Amino acid sequence: MRDDHTHKEWIQAILDFIAGGEAHVDLPLDVRGTAFQKQVWQALQKIPYGETRTYTDIARDIAKPQAVRAVGNACGANPIALIVPCHRVLRSDGSLGGYHWGIERKQKLLIQESKFFKDDSNT
Repeated sequence: MRDDHTHKEWIQAILDFIAGGEAHVDLPLDVRGTAFQKQVWQALQKIPYGETRTYTDIARDIAKPQAVRAVGNACGANPIALIVPCHRVLRSDGSLGGYHWGIERKQKLLIQESKFFKDDSNT
């Protein structure tokens, strides 16, 4: 059912998030994927703004420690990257790894979140 008022709030929440004014976006999601992908995406949503995890951490979090590569594939298949923050997942050596929308964008998002997190902790 169309609700322009609600959609306006959702759009504004996304714009605020992109601009770095919000640390979290809470929107209703209807994301299609395999059961495994959904499990990974739910784990990604638990990573706090300004923090990162490794693909190995996510595999352990979902009780599938041998599925590190599959976690990477699920991250790559994520259709709503900012809401399900796959950019917060790094390789075990701390390098960025891949990102469907480009490594430069992943790096910028991480820098933006890190800056916001530091600025917020100083107030």
